[in-house]
Amino acid sequence: MIFAISAHGEAVRKGDGSPAILHAMEAAAVAASLTHDQEVLAAAVLHDTVEDTQAELEEIRTRFGERVAALVGAETEDKMRHLPPDQSWRVRKEAAIAGLRAAEDPGVAVVTLGDKLSNLRALSRSKREKGGAMWEAFHQKDPEQHHWYYRTIAEVLSPLAGTAAWQEYDWLIRQVFEETGPEHNTAPQETGE
Repeated sequence: MIFAISAHGEAVRKGDGSPAILHAMEAAAVAASLTHDQEVLAAAVLHDTVEDTQAELEEIRTRFGERVAALVGAETEDKMRHLPPDQSWRVRKEAAIAGLRAAEDPGVAVVTLGDKLSNLRALSRSKREKGGAMWEAFHQKDPEQHHWYYRTIAEVLSPLAGTAAWQEYDWLIRQVFEETGPEHNTAPQETGE
């Protein structure tokens, strides 16, 4: 946790302006509802350090071990800095989905669900406060592209569908993106986990 706090420093999230470290902590809390595996929980806290700070994967490997580094690496998006972010967005998301599908370590799914559920919670809060104007804070301003991404992640993570975290994730997708139809109108079920 100390390493993540130091790495993120004063950074804030572009969607809602909250401290970036709070997202890392929330992702870890979600992961902790799914597993007690300490390496997975460490990776959940660290999942954005390589992507969004000056930390490098080799430093994660040295400090926290090979598996934690592999889990963080699996959640680290290639920013494709040679392209403008709005042009690389879909390609980056497709690559992230392909990596998630190919992952052999089940910890990757847990870290991903922690990250994406935290993201959707923030999107839900932003939507209540700003409505459709919230998309202006992102490189990808088309909400249907975000909808495609989050729904596809839900499908890939469907082996976790029996968990409260996945059910909340699915419910938030329906709320944020206003999915309609009888299959989209129920709140997440309590599983007692």
